[in-house]
Amino acid sequence: MIKQQTMSARAWIELCLLSLIWGASFLSIRVALDEVGPLTAVAHRTVWAMFVLWIVVYFKGFAVPRDPRVWFAFLIMGLLNNVIPFSLMAWGQLHIETGLTSILNAATAVFGVLAASVFFADEKLTLRRGLGVTVGFFGVATAIGLDAFLSFDLRSLGQLAVIGGTISYALAGVWAKKRLVGLSPHIAAAGMLTGSSVIILPIAFIYEGPIRFDLQPVTWAAIGYYALIATALAYLLYYRVLKMAGAGNLMLCTLLVAPVAIILGAIVLREELPLRSYFGFAILAAGLTILDGRLLQRRNDGTGCT
Repeated sequence: MIKQQTMSARAWIELCLLSLIWGASFLSIRVALDEVGPLTAVAHRTVWAMFVLWIVVYFKGFAVPRDPRVWFAFLIMGLLNNVIPFSLMAWGQLHIETGLTSILNAATAVFGVLAASVFFADEKLTLRRGLGVTVGFFGVATAIGLDAFLSFDLRSLGQLAVIGGTISYALAGVWAKKRLVGLSPHIAAAGMLTGSSVIILPIAFIYEGPIRFDLQPVTWAAIGYYALIATALAYLLYYRVLKMAGAGNLMLCTLLVAPVAIILGAIVLREELPLRSYFGFAILAAGLTILDGRLLQRRNDGTGCT
């Protein structure tokens, strides 16, 4: 079993900061949805973040790719990692709580492991991973509730939309590993957001009309937060934490995001989640812990990770 990378105090601080930023993004998106449609909300998110990241690329002096195949890869990555999941989750948040959205979003890691096992020969499901995926799926089903499978109302559709978004995230991970290897993270993120902006702008225009700029200050504040901080800045911070802490430790971020979103939803929006949502998250967290394998490693070799 591969030993998990040790985390420094700085890595822990930045990991927690990233979790806080992403956790608060669910609240800011829900606030913006009071005045703009889901597709328009996504367009604001990708376009403004794209501008910020290209400015960063310019000042860092990175070379812009010229190969059409790379830009096609950016287009597909933007579709899978931004347009589809952002749109599905934004629409879902119109019908379910922000806290529940964040809980279901945590299933991304479970679907990611499953997708990797399908597309990569060296990432087949081991007994431990299979158990983790199974427990994770049970946690998701518990959070959604049996009634969602028996009655097909808007709330059920909202939950399924969020799950659809997590599956798209998982497929994006596969695409990135196949087609974006070797690119600078800054270029990859900026290129991806460019591809997603090219796709979402005409779709938002067709279905929700021209992009409006006469918005309330609170809406602009929400858009500014989730576009500039929770997307542009968060992508840069994500790659910093990845470099310092490793991919395995980044799974901790998945577990930390949901409690932040749940607390903010309860305080600001007065949301009350059903008890099954908390049970579901606990089971899902257990599944992610099994996938991580850290507790089993500590039990087997008597060592830990700090």
